[in-house]
Amino acid sequence: MPITIAQLQKWKQQQKPIAALTASDYAIAQLLDKAGVDMILVGDSMAMVALGYKNTLPITLDHMIHHAQAVGRGISNALLVVDLPFLSYQVSIEEAMRSAGRIFKETDAKGIKLEGGYPEMVETIRKLVQAGMPVMGHLGLTPQSVHRMGYRVQGGTPAAAEEILFQAKALVEAGIFALILENIPSELAAQITGLISVPTIGIGAGTACDGQILVTHDVLGLSDWQPPFARKYADLQSTITNAIQQYCQDVRNGSDR
Repeated sequence: MPITIAQLQKWKQQQKPIAALTASDYAIAQLLDKAGVDMILVGDSMAMVALGYKNTLPITLDHMIHHAQAVGRGISNALLVVDLPFLSYQVSIEEAMRSAGRIFKETDAKGIKLEGGYPEMVETIRKLVQAGMPVMGHLGLTPQSVHRMGYRVQGGTPAAAEEILFQAKALVEAGIFALILENIPSELAAQITGLISVPTIGIGAGTACDGQILVTHDVLGLSDWQPPFARKYADLQSTITNAIQQYCQDVRNGSDR
């Protein structure tokens, strides 16, 4: 049966961990769904791992919708969530509403994800939720702010940790259904997880979160570089390279059939 937002929230109460991964195409989405992944995120990280950009900033709303449509066609059970890309929601509530509306109208997404917890973003999320659009929050290291914060651990000082905790509470009050916590100290992630009523999904935030998410390319060993907190479960770069080299050799030797 398809997984719902209500199930994720129930699993938090039952302390059942949530397994999430990213996808940007039909084939990978099918495999993740068959393997039992609970939530699939069409993340703007595909700007780097699938489209070859240096960061997430260049990807557009049209890109996100195109890939989300493909991913949606490969999913039967997992909950599909889609990132709103850089500058598709920060300028105004009206623009955020239009961008989010396109995702819900043009894809099979059951939720969208926005980065940040400053007051203007909290109000944007409140309006989106009031309009009937489920929103996932994202705090800690927010990649769309890479030029300001870099890829460093966030919340490492008492003041910074307090700010993230304050923003988490504000996002919950605004109506988010879940919260990504990225690259923050595990103690802070555990504190937030214990204090808020919605599931926390960690990425480089320790094991105390209600669930975990990683970029699938990192899990499968398809990336040239991956963050230190991302465990590599396979080395498909070598497997694929070896297979293609063998194919080329067979073709050139006339033994490809």
